[in-house]
Amino acid sequence: MERRTGTYTKKYLRTWQGALGVLLAGGVLLTGCSGTSTGNKSTADRRGGALPAPGPAARDGAEGRDGLRESAPPDYLSTFALDVDTASYGYARRTLADGGLPEPSTVRPEEFVNSFRQGYRRPDGNGFTVNVDGARAGDKGDDWSLVRVGLATRAAPARDERPPAALTFVVDISGSMAEAGRLDLVKKSLDLLTDELRDDDSVSLVTFSDEAETLLPMTRLRDHRGRIRDRVDAMEPTDSTNVGAGVRRGYEEAVDGHVKGANNRVVLLSDALANTGETDADAILERIGSARREYGITLFGVGVGSDYGDALMERLTDQGDGHTTYISDEEQARKVFVDQLPAHLELTARDAKAQVAFDRKTVEQFRLIGYEDRKVADEDFRDDRVDGGEVGPGHTVTALYAVRLRPGASGHVATATVRWLDPRTRAPHERRGTVGTGVLDGPLWGGGGKRLQVTAVAAYFAEALRGERLPGAPGLGELASRARKLASATEDDSVRKLATMIGQAERLKGGSGDGGSGEAPEGELD
Repeated sequence: MERRTGTYTKKYLRTWQGALGVLLAGGVLLTGCSGTSTGNKSTADRRGGALPAPGPAARDGAEGRDGLRESAPPDYLSTFALDVDTASYGYARRTLADGGLPEPSTVRPEEFVNSFRQGYRRPDGNGFTVNVDGARAGDKGDDWSLVRVGLATRAAPARDERPPAALTFVVDISGSMAEAGRLDLVKKSLDLLTDELRDDDSVSLVTFSDEAETLLPMTRLRDHRGRIRDRVDAMEPTDSTNVGAGVRRGYEEAVDGHVKGANNRVVLLSDALANTGETDADAILERIGSARREYGITLFGVGVGSDYGDALMERLTDQGDGHTTYISDEEQARKVFVDQLPAHLELTARDAKAQVAFDRKTVEQFRLIGYEDRKVADEDFRDDRVDGGEVGPGHTVTALYAVRLRPGASGHVATATVRWLDPRTRAPHERRGTVGTGVLDGPLWGGGGKRLQVTAVAAYFAEALRGERLPGAPGLGELASRARKLASATEDDSVRKLATMIGQAERLKGGSGDGGSGEAPEGELD
């Protein structure tokens, strides 16, 4: 499937800096609390109906191909494919711990935000709940707010309740994997997962360096765990990195060993530093498109190493209908391969997209924080031929917006709609939620919405690493202090680690400046 997206450029940075220059020039520490969630309603069973218009900007009679009416003009719509990746945050954490700042091009704010628990209400079945809230980003009377759109799938099933899994592990054994924290960590991860999987699960093992080799065809775990461990323990680094050969062989094994009724997935474990054979993600995946379409085999990427091919891994899993994560130590490996991967193997939504319609009567400007490479053309929201994101149980997806309200604005601010296809029947479904100005009246800091505050801290931090600064964003020192307080209030060790990362970045950056000055047009800021 295709996806029409936007890209992140220096022009984008300059435009946003200009738009916020006057607001941010004073470098004031701004304050703000959490808003409230809204209700949701399905449109799956009333395809001839219309979504409620967000305000006077709605276009009468503008219907999509399935009879659902569009809810706002294009310049007041924000549309993107859902993303559950977290690799950008994990890699930034590793880079900072090693004493360096991550390259701005590797920082994706949505992956920082989605690395933290949100506490959203979950649905009982497949699909999503839609939770929309927010808070004022500045002092009372300021016109900038944060709006959080939170989507949640049903809780992950218990170990014995999920369908069986058929996993093909594609392991990079090139020379670069000899570094500590690469192949040794991969082998430890696979040992952990071998213990965690059930007897009715199946695995195959492919390795690659300059060429690819099948070490183990698809094998049921029952009575074969020792054999699997022997193959894993025998892996040693050698030669160059032909990612293309490994992925192709992995998909061949996944197709040959396809298990009907199971969750079939290819798991790529690599530093993604391709230097032999095909090195372009599109060329690598062009040859295996039929495996994705005909067998529904998805790709999960696990990145390792201090020098990591972030862009290639991101592109591979994007095209492979999967997602990425990054591990740098045994604690993270245990979290991914014991706590997360077995529970998240099942899909609850295919080609999931979100569209947020802002009300031009109350909203002057808005900007989606992150998701630059996940943007979808507004008119493609209900075109189910256009690719979205694949999401499993136990996931949450969060999109954070900086929103500038009009002076004296009151009433409806935005309607958020999520659309997805049933993973088995491919029938489309939708849910929606709304938010008004009353929810955005409360201050961000000092209120009861601790998880909203954590979301803001993560987004502010990511933008600072990219050389940007959002409305209401404190300096890194104040941001680290707020993160430490939130870690104590939430008793969340992951928030404590976030505070440590912010402190490391502050020392390395030695302070940060404000944006430029200038004016920006109404509507969406690009």
